[in-house]
Amino acid sequence: MCQEPPEQIFLRVYREIRPQAPVPEVRLDFRAFANANSTIRLADGGKLEVRVSDALQTAPGNVLEALAHILIAKLARRRPERAFELRYRRYLNRKDTRNRLELLRQARGRKIVSAPQGTCYDLEAMFEDLNFRYFHGLMARPGLGWSKRPSRTLLGHYDPSHNIIVLSKVLDRRQVPSIAVEYVLFHEMLHVKFPVEHRAMRRCVHTREFKEAEEGFDGLKAAKVALTRL
Repeated sequence: MCQEPPEQIFLRVYREIRPQAPVPEVRLDFRAFANANSTIRLADGGKLEVRVSDALQTAPGNVLEALAHILIAKLARRRPERAFELRYRRYLNRKDTRNRLELLRQARGRKIVSAPQGTCYDLEAMFEDLNFRYFHGLMARPGLGWSKRPSRTLLGHYDPSHNIIVLSKVLDRRQVPSIAVEYVLFHEMLHVKFPVEHRAMRRCVHTREFKEAEEGFDGLKAAKVALTRL
């Protein structure tokens, strides 16, 4: 049995969600994105332009159907049906899909960061101190760097695809106490030690073991108070 062409899937779903709207011409391109990104827009002339990561080019028709419902509902400013969200999330959470996306991120993704020696704080020296105090000096040092832009919403993150910890440049200032910077770096070091767990359709980022280890940080309350003031 032949699989329904992707363009036909999007056209069918568009008719289901927007039955009163004019029937558009659908142009779907699979693009070499670094992740499972997808975009949709209704261009001039009524053409429906869809761009989907080529990582999904071999996805089953029902997965593309779920993605079509999610994207077109977004276009119509509606909440997609939960069943389609779960179907799509379940596919992305499959081990083979996760492995394929991880390889794409490694091959195509770029990580642009500043050197670990900042204006006020040296992340490499701080890492070695934390490593000795909390991890018995046994953690292999990943890449370390400051973000190019000073974000207040994302103070730090660990990117396993590139094995690098990045802290927001907003922390590299004299008015930010060292305990706050140490805590953010320690938190990301815990992400190195306790990788994300995948349980059915859920990604468990902060496991019970992670949270217990985090409670062992000396000066946790003071660090959180300082970060709240940011």
